[in-house]
Amino acid sequence: MPRQIQRLAAAFVCAALAAAHPACSRQEASGSSLSVAVIPKGTTHEFWKSIHAGAMKAQRELSTSDLQVNVIWKGPLREDDREQQVQVVEGFLSQGVDGIVLAPLDERALVRPVLEAKRAGIPTVIFDSDLASEEIVSFVATDNYQGGVLAADRMGELLDGKGRVLLLRYQEGSASTTARENGFLERMQSRFPGIDVMSSDQYAGPTRDTAKRASENLLNRFGGDLSGIFCVNESSTAGMLLALQDIGRAGQIAFLGFDASEPFIAAIREGQLHGIVIQNPVNMGYLGVKTMVDHLQGRAVQKRVDTGVWLITPENLDSSETQQLLHPET
Repeated sequence: MPRQIQRLAAAFVCAALAAAHPACSRQEASGSSLSVAVIPKGTTHEFWKSIHAGAMKAQRELSTSDLQVNVIWKGPLREDDREQQVQVVEGFLSQGVDGIVLAPLDERALVRPVLEAKRAGIPTVIFDSDLASEEIVSFVATDNYQGGVLAADRMGELLDGKGRVLLLRYQEGSASTTARENGFLERMQSRFPGIDVMSSDQYAGPTRDTAKRASENLLNRFGGDLSGIFCVNESSTAGMLLALQDIGRAGQIAFLGFDASEPFIAAIREGQLHGIVIQNPVNMGYLGVKTMVDHLQGRAVQKRVDTGVWLITPENLDSSETQQLLHPET
């Protein structure tokens, strides 16, 4: 059957079934295009900028002469604004996008909006941080628990299995960082019983500034008897690094962070950071959009897509593999 006749037939069927199948009416309205909303936790950290680059790479590579993929990027400014992220999701529902790719700020607060999206015929792929819901297409993310394990093993190596350390958490409700925290604490307990975790119940908050204040409080309380520190995301690592620099102790305490940025790389070279656990945010953004497009086109997708996790240290910083991870093609 000629393609034009196929489209006319599809239009007739969609018109008849639009009330029962909202996705069908959206497809007819958009023709040979798919609109995919990508909603990060925030928009200011380097991590989210890399996610955005990966999503736009997917838009370019997946668009063909027969299909135009349109990525719409929008998220809250701060990574603690759950209400704004819910409003962003609801806004995309009213726009009638074809699919949503979401990094939920809270594993429970975003359950209802995702369910509402499904009822409206709009599927959701979750990325970066898990959601306590079965109503999703796929989960595209780092093995965050393993990231915490890698940090614990590095800490044990740096301290030769002895000393006192602290863990600075991110914020409550964040599934990704909770998994990192659990991986670190459970590995420390099982493999390094000679290392005492002095504090593991303090939260950095959503920004570098809140993290710096939390870090200053912890250093004032424990700094005189401290051997090591692990921070679980970009902003908490940045805040702790600034706090250590301010008191002249950067490099004197075994310090491990999470995620990559140019200041972190400089700190590793200067001996102020002893390792960072990194993800592949460009690949995460790319695979989040690709998984959604595959699903919308009727192709089978995996329920869990692992995007990888690595430990960067002074010893492997200049290796070709590390440099490719730090500077991926976008």
